[in-house]
Amino acid sequence: MFENLRVAPGLAFLFDMDGVLIESTRIHTRAWEEYLARHGIPSAGVMEKMLGKRNDQIVRVLWGPEISEDEVFRHGAEKERLYRELMAPVFEQHVVRGVREFVRAAHAAGVPCALATNAEPENVDFVLDGTGLRGCFHAIVDGHQAKRPKPDPEVFLTAAQRLGVSPPNCIIFEDSPGGLEAARASGARVVAVLTTLEEAPAADLAVRDFLDPSLLPWLSRQTPR
Repeated sequence: MFENLRVAPGLAFLFDMDGVLIESTRIHTRAWEEYLARHGIPSAGVMEKMLGKRNDQIVRVLWGPEISEDEVFRHGAEKERLYRELMAPVFEQHVVRGVREFVRAAHAAGVPCALATNAEPENVDFVLDGTGLRGCFHAIVDGHQAKRPKPDPEVFLTAAQRLGVSPPNCIIFEDSPGGLEAARASGARVVAVLTTLEEAPAADLAVRDFLDPSLLPWLSRQTPR
């Protein structure tokens, strides 16, 4: 179907990772639950505080603001190792439908593409290696390269700058409330991928996945500003 992909010259695609390339919410939740159990921390009332936060923020919530930077890094790395261990044997069944083919088609069509995510660099490598899409991205901005996490738009603005494309000429693919807020704040056009939400009324387009029949016609109507 992606042989029909038509994108006007001058437009670029920015992709979030978790929930856009791979459906990871349940596995991240399991990893945090296992991490909490290992450290004897009750999970009741804790998981809700983690939603939309980076690891350094979560670790400080769990262990207190006085925790050292080295300890913050160590605890975050422990949880992410658990995530990768849990995800590895079930990776393929969590890849978002059609995303491989879509990203490869966009790359083949000459559309500048960037990955823009709050995720840890090790998880970015894990997902890019697992999907085989690393070579399709002209720029990669991870959670260590943007000082302010989503819903701040910094990660998207940085990715757009690295592509040399103005934000209004970028189309961002996002799935989470904070990510969609950041995408909208960047001034870009926004496609919500409904892997974690039921609806996204603030997005320019909402699709279930990259095989959604509304995606290609909508993209073909977009022009540079």
